[in-house]
Amino acid sequence: MKWSWKIGSYAGIGVYIHATFLLIILFVIFQHWALGNSIAETALGVLFTLAIFLCVVLHEFGHALTAKRYGIRTRDITLLPIGGVARLERMPDQPMQELLVALAGPAVNVVLAFLLFIGLAATDNLVAPETMGVAHGSFFERLLFVNLFLVAFNMIPAFPMDGGRVLRALLATRMEYTRATSVAAALGQGIALVFGLLGIIWNPMLIFIAFFVWIGAQQEASMTQMRSSLGGIPVSRAMLTDFRTLSPADTLDRAIAYVIGGFQQDFPVVENDQVVGILLRSDLMMALTQHGHSSLVSDAMKRGIPTIDSSDMLETAVPVLQSGTCRSLPVMHGGKLVGLLTMENIGEFIMIQSAVAKAGGRLAVPAPSFSTQH
Repeated sequence: MKWSWKIGSYAGIGVYIHATFLLIILFVIFQHWALGNSIAETALGVLFTLAIFLCVVLHEFGHALTAKRYGIRTRDITLLPIGGVARLERMPDQPMQELLVALAGPAVNVVLAFLLFIGLAATDNLVAPETMGVAHGSFFERLLFVNLFLVAFNMIPAFPMDGGRVLRALLATRMEYTRATSVAAALGQGIALVFGLLGIIWNPMLIFIAFFVWIGAQQEASMTQMRSSLGGIPVSRAMLTDFRTLSPADTLDRAIAYVIGGFQQDFPVVENDQVVGILLRSDLMMALTQHGHSSLVSDAMKRGIPTIDSSDMLETAVPVLQSGTCRSLPVMHGGKLVGLLTMENIGEFIMIQSAVAKAGGRLAVPAPSFSTQH
């Protein structure tokens, strides 16, 4: 994710902090300053905020490490002002595995709350539950309340919260996965409407939560529908077969001519019939700004890019494209470059497939005739 800085890693999972996260720290400092608090009180407020987000990071590691047990890699965990985001490559295919992955995050907060409860009880510092809150009480009392709140909030049965995934996993044990997603998403959007109404008459913050839940439910339903529609369709049916390639020894002048003369934005870089990298449009523009048009492609291209086979299914290609590593995937067949695949290709294929289906026909894509130009 852009504008993020790595602050550590565990079990091969990088933890990043987004630049906007600093707004939370500045807001806390401003609040203490406006109330006339001392530097020590302000520092304690900042420390408490960081402690909250430590609990959030541990929550996300609950998801990530549980997913790892099922062979699912987590690309990274990023801290945002709204919380943490663990980018799993995919959700488990089996409903019970998804259930456990979804529950693992809130379970971490339950354990943290229990440990804080035991510590406060052992030191005779436990207060009555009705007096607990995030704005009053000791440091650890407030942290106990925060963890309980994180459990309750995340278990709301609506995407993108964990409760939405728990609900979908339970429904998927009784019905088809796409149908389970649609039901869970519809319920989530219903909850969003309730939050929106309560926000109008009670707390405006609920309007923001309602918008967040509505969009999350809509995106989850759309993504699941797309994956379902791509099931069993090979990459070869949607890939771009008429494309141009570059050599590492080419200058950027050649890439500029290709961009101006056609529709292609990204260019595979081929040497001795092997794909050695890709020149993205964004990298081309940056190289032109920094080094000029006579610099070499080898100085601007990305190396170590993922590839996919033409016989692989489109549903397996989508997560790779969405990972952000490379927006254009070189497609190989028999060790040779035969195509390019982008989300735009996939989107157009789905639209055409849908239009043909509505007309009562069936999309028949002829076997691709591979055409590359250098």
